[in-house]
Amino acid sequence: MFQGLHSERNDVTGPVYLRENGKLTIVGANSSEIRNRSYPLFPKCFSVELCGKQEDTSKPRQKPFIFTYTKEGSLRYSAKTLFALTLDLISDNIQHVDSLNGFPDQIAEKLFTAAEAKHKFHSPYSGLKALRKFTEAYGDMVLSSLCLRGRYLLVSERLEEIKSFQNLCSLDLSCCKLGDDHELLGHLTSDSMNRLSGLYLKDNCLSDIGLRRMTASLRVLGRGFENLKTLDLSYNPCITDKGVTFLFAFKLLDFLDISGIGIQDSSVTIKKIHSRTGLLYSKEPIAKFDHINCTTQGWAEQLLNQWESFILAAVKSKVIQKPRKAAQKFYGKENEQISLGSGACSLVHSLSENQTHLQFFRPEADKNPISTKLNTGQSSIKRSCVDCVKEDKDSTPSPKRMRMTLTDADWDLLNSY
Repeated sequence: MFQGLHSERNDVTGPVYLRENGKLTIVGANSSEIRNRSYPLFPKCFSVELCGKQEDTSKPRQKPFIFTYTKEGSLRYSAKTLFALTLDLISDNIQHVDSLNGFPDQIAEKLFTAAEAKHKFHSPYSGLKALRKFTEAYGDMVLSSLCLRGRYLLVSERLEEIKSFQNLCSLDLSCCKLGDDHELLGHLTSDSMNRLSGLYLKDNCLSDIGLRRMTASLRVLGRGFENLKTLDLSYNPCITDKGVTFLFAFKLLDFLDISGIGIQDSSVTIKKIHSRTGLLYSKEPIAKFDHINCTTQGWAEQLLNQWESFILAAVKSKVIQKPRKAAQKFYGKENEQISLGSGACSLVHSLSENQTHLQFFRPEADKNPISTKLNTGQSSIKRSCVDCVKEDKDSTPSPKRMRMTLTDADWDLLNSY
């Protein structure tokens, strides 16, 4: 009976070896039978569960391996590369990184995408701190063009994050209800916005006071809007003839739109703008002001969409239907949906009798007015010296803006780990 139990046990677990008096014997089976049979490592009912200590139980812990399937349909485990594990570790703690200066652009883009997928830029403090690390090191690569047309909720809720984007080339703030006292208007003249070449402020309730404040630094100190080529101030009816005089400080403008503002005599304004700035009146609409080609471009394009979706979801949850509207909805009557500022902005406005189509452009021959005025020999020598100094400054990049790029051999080396 004892031997039968052991033989039944051996069918599952394999042979049992016993050392007695210096000899090794097999209990319950012959050695010839053991050699001809193969035994599994674990029984059929055996199972193992891997448990790890997780500091944050609210978030699922990412496993250091990837599940894939073979052609036969069996499950295969493959470990993540060392580069992927390092990327996950840094993206989880991106707010603690001191600086990203000197990191290659390709790795920085992957790091930004990984942090964005984990919603690391949503926190008001740590998210803003992490975002500034990227904007300070990579500037226009994070965002080169920003379109906020009609997204006034996003502007109000994420103002500090929007101000952190540096070296923007194009900024569209049309239909954002800014007004004269908005903080963002003062930010436009800062040093971080020196590369701005296109500014669209259509339908923003601006007046002469707002234009005076916005151009004060340029008129008095000669700083701000140094590269501005396109300016849209249309459909701000509180801008009068006095406000138009503040626009004469923009000496490098190539395109200007002041349609629908509150001027008295359009013919006098056209002559005044042409004499002071050299811009010509365009009878036909200029394609620059169609707002069709103005888009958001850069690494943070999807990040802005994430912010907006979170804001709209929070606003919709707070909307409480009135009893009458609830009753109308119950009886099947259709009502207009409440607009929450998700980017809806009318690009085509109907001009009233007091409003006039006023768009201006600079001819191709006059696109460089500064160089054409240098006729004397002394001024040309002075200009050449200034150009030499400027070229020397441009040729030596600042240590903050020094960047590295990875070659194909570098990527192969990274992927080999």
